[in-house]
Amino acid sequence: MSEFEKDAPMAVSPMSSYLNTSALNVFIIVVFELEIPIDESKIMQVLGDVFVPLNKRFSSIMIEDKKGRKQWKQVDVNLKEHIKIPIFAKKGLKFYDEEFDEYMSKIGGEKLAQDKPLWEVHLIKYPTRKNNAAGTSVVKLHHSLGDGYTLMGSLLSCVKRVDDPSIPITFPSSHATTSSIKRLPESIFSMFKSASDFGWNILRGSNFIVDDQSPIRPENKEFKHGFGISNVTLSLDSFKEVKNKLKVTTNDTLVGMIFLGIRLYMEAKSYESRKTQTTAIVMLNARKIRAYKSVQEMLQTNSESSWGNRFHFLHLPIPKLSDANTSNPLDFVLEAHKIIIGLRYSLALPLSGVILGMLDKLQGTEAAAKHVYKTVANSSAIISHVVGPVEQVAFANHPIKGFYFTAIGPPTSLTVTILSYMGNLRIGFAVDKGWIDEHHLLSCFETAKEMIFNAANKI
Repeated sequence: MSEFEKDAPMAVSPMSSYLNTSALNVFIIVVFELEIPIDESKIMQVLGDVFVPLNKRFSSIMIEDKKGRKQWKQVDVNLKEHIKIPIFAKKGLKFYDEEFDEYMSKIGGEKLAQDKPLWEVHLIKYPTRKNNAAGTSVVKLHHSLGDGYTLMGSLLSCVKRVDDPSIPITFPSSHATTSSIKRLPESIFSMFKSASDFGWNILRGSNFIVDDQSPIRPENKEFKHGFGISNVTLSLDSFKEVKNKLKVTTNDTLVGMIFLGIRLYMEAKSYESRKTQTTAIVMLNARKIRAYKSVQEMLQTNSESSWGNRFHFLHLPIPKLSDANTSNPLDFVLEAHKIIIGLRYSLALPLSGVILGMLDKLQGTEAAAKHVYKTVANSSAIISHVVGPVEQVAFANHPIKGFYFTAIGPPTSLTVTILSYMGNLRIGFAVDKGWIDEHHLLSCFETAKEMIFNAANKI
């Protein structure tokens, strides 16, 4: 039992409020694949001594004051209530991949209890074949606690480098910004681009522009048959040839690859869907700074890396499949590059935040949350990207072979997540089972990858 002097309730940020309403209830799952069998006592010690004290939100529940405003109220934390250790029915198996997948689907279908702090850790003490893990730690956090940047920063505050625990963890470097001279024509273009994108975002949230029904977008938004996830690991070095020959970024290449894989899957399920209007929403960190800071720095009021749900929605139209771009798959990469470059200059993202704020003030939190819901529901997929460490790290002296994450609760049937770790990219495809076949989708992504890499080799 963790007991402490409790502070006065702390206001919940607007976006965090939207993510924990009757319209939206979103949480993040992070899966750590461990090299050694799980020692629960060591993990509980790190959770109690390091994780919980990092941020008051990890020891708080969400309440409403007399005026209906949501607040964080600190409570005592009983670690045993937050640690789940499943016992699988089958015994004596060498690997437990099927049981693991079923348990993950179960986790995805369960809401977090609102009467205790909004996180839990599942310690799965069974080996799995596909990633050769001796055990798996699954961390489930409510999205109202923070976004990918802040929550990943918190989890990484609990790990140490395997090669030398005394050395700080490092992350991939970011690119320098362009000069003010180069930005002048961009700012002129930005005014026109912003007006177009802002109108697009408003229409998306008001049912005027809606994606077509397709093999990745059911007509019934309440269609839920459980949660399934498949993932693949790619070396960052494998993107060099495409980047160098096309003069694009790794993100451009990967987004083009994901888009092509999605279209190949759609075509395989329904040939007509190769031409449907299909849009992906990319979750974009709204902070000017990209490098992780300490949790203490994030909690500073005026910090550039301040804590919270500071992200924007980017709408990316998925290019339609045609005989031309099937024969030249690099067109998907070039189209992704063109779309992303254009959106960098758009001011529609912060302007959309202003609209949400106005809805919140005029009609309340539920109305703003419903606008977010419709914006996402009127699209077909979500894509989210988080940066991980360059070196191998360990949690409570458990070396982490690999890890990935996903979001559960957004009103889409497909969520694609990307995480970098140890020079690799882990791409996860989380789907609604029964509507999307995650294994077939992964196979189509693998096909798209080979098509793009092979085409680049021929240049």
